[in-house]
Amino acid sequence: MRRLVGWIGGAVGGFTAYRLLRRRPKVAAEEPDARADELRAKLAESRADEPLAEEPVVEEPPEPEPESPDERRRRVHEEGRAALDDMRPE
Repeated sequence: MRRLVGWIGGAVGGFTAYRLLRRRPKVAAEEPDARADELRAKLAESRADEPLAEEPVVEEPPEPEPESPDERRRRVHEEGRAALDDMRPE
């Protein structure tokens, strides 16, 4: 019975501590921050001053033809044999 009371007390205490630590201070939403407006104005001004940069056109290479299953199987086996040869002691 003591263990159960201890677990319940610990859980309630942990939950309470979590709620106290996660509590956010209330910010006055009625008064907007003047600094934010100044920063927004500076940002809009700097964006207006920047010339529009042309984006480079990237041409994609043509897709290679898919290899047949036999060619793929042969290539994979060759790679596996080469890996085995590298692992074997000389």
